[in-house]
Amino acid sequence: MRSYVLFSLLIFITAKVVAQPPLPYSKHTTVVIAHRGDHVLVPENTVAACKKAITHGVDYVEVDLRTTKDGELVLMHNATVDHMTNGKGAVKDLTFAAIRQLAVKPRLEADKNVYRVPTFKEVLAACKGKIHIYLDFKDADVAKTYALIKAAGMERSVIVYINAEEQLKQWQQIAPQMPLMCSLPETVKDAASLQAFIRTAKVAALDGDHRQYTPEMLAAAKAAKVAVWLDVQEKEEGPAQWDPALQLKVDGMQTDHPEILVKYLQKKGRR
Repeated sequence: MRSYVLFSLLIFITAKVVAQPPLPYSKHTTVVIAHRGDHVLVPENTVAACKKAITHGVDYVEVDLRTTKDGELVLMHNATVDHMTNGKGAVKDLTFAAIRQLAVKPRLEADKNVYRVPTFKEVLAACKGKIHIYLDFKDADVAKTYALIKAAGMERSVIVYINAEEQLKQWQQIAPQMPLMCSLPETVKDAASLQAFIRTAKVAALDGDHRQYTPEMLAAAKAAKVAVWLDVQEKEEGPAQWDPALQLKVDGMQTDHPEILVKYLQKKGRR
């Protein structure tokens, strides 16, 4: 499970306060987010992973955005290409042409398909009209990113996950119509502090672990129309992670096993 970004409440108090737009529409009772796409059988952060998630009726694909040396926006979780591909080096130090030549490592040894690192533009095209995008904004230019979202006609289909205070300010200044999301600050421990945080931060959604939330905190978030999407992805993910989230009646879950989670939620009447 990824580590949480722990913003301080003081940071948000000094940030510009703007009205936060609503989340993209979802028809399901419990939103399912495919972490880095559905990468059970195909590589993470690829067009193939996005298409797999679409076939399972998932609501969002979570993808990670970074910038190449020559300014191309590509999908990559890590700062280097070492984990995802057969190459080495930092994304920011490699040109797009160099990265495009690399082969993305398959999930299964028997998989002989050739996968490439996709551009953000390609992922937008693959997802448009089929699935929403949960954009983990790792290292990119806000204006350029928003221009691509707008050009694709995807303004109402993307939520941006914020990793730093400066990103929050830039998105609210450059694209105030885009819904934003962040992790629950470590300073927020109860309903009162959550309400204060929400009033200032103006985010549309929060993530975290089920142990970070009380029923009163969930009620406060719901009253403020802020969604709570818990991270449930673990190596041995299953009902042990899903049931505590369901008991809290959260709005959604980010998972490494979207197909089986969708089926589980359908069985539980939460889909």
